[in-house]
Amino acid sequence: MTGFAVDPAFAAGSVFAVDWPLCHLRLQDDARFPWLILIPRVVGATELEHLSPDQRAILMEETVRAGTLVRALGTTVGRPVDKLNVAALGNVTAQLHLHVVGRRHDDDLWPDPVWGRPGVERYAPERLAQALAMFA
Repeated sequence: MTGFAVDPAFAAGSVFAVDWPLCHLRLQDDARFPWLILIPRVVGATELEHLSPDQRAILMEETVRAGTLVRALGTTVGRPVDKLNVAALGNVTAQLHLHVVGRRHDDDLWPDPVWGRPGVERYAPERLAQALAMFA
């Protein structure tokens, strides 16, 4: 995957977790929600159609895997997930990426979307280390 680079905009609100076979995985740095971002390591990809059929199949499997981790993260922080939201938005950052967000019926924004909402709560350093250890 030579030449791949993560759009610098991701660094402002997320931290690197791990690289999987296709995707660069990041943890959204907002402790209100267990939230992962998958970025396919495909140079120039901005849409799902830019992936080969094999890459799309891998992306689906990695999305399911991310959902399992989001649920585990929610349990670890004492906020089990009621619903997984998966979205491919690109209005701010065009680079193809998928959000996998764990939601709860009692979270501060339910049932509204989480995108671009105020009130971000960064992970405390020890919680961030605990969350990132889940991906090792």
